[in-house]
Amino acid sequence: MTRRESLLREIDDVPDSVTAIEYRGGYVFRVTFDDGASGDVDFSEYLELGPVFFPLRDLSYFRQARIEGGTIAWPNGADIAPETLDEKVEAAESAHAPVARDKPATQPPRRRTRKP
Repeated sequence: MTRRESLLREIDDVPDSVTAIEYRGGYVFRVTFDDGASGDVDFSEYLELGPVFFPLRDLSYFRQARIEGGTIAWPNGADIAPETLDEKVEAAESAHAPVARDKPATQPPRRRTRKP
């Protein structure tokens, strides 16, 4: 593998960067990536993970989030890795994906029977 191919492979492994955030209410921001993927991310699970996240409990402080270094960050230095955000957006998208039917479409519908 050439050095150029190696560098290109490394670039491909870099997670997408956050390009936009929009406050949605509670502890939720809509996060948009440079590849166009977007979704609502609930950050409430982070509020108990350590002292750096404790200030985010105050919604007025939580809403001060900004994009920094390709991810969402807060004034006290708290941030979430972009690959973690990407996973959460993908999980939210798959949760809203159509679910395959359990029964084949060729199966006749159930008939209701009347009791005499």
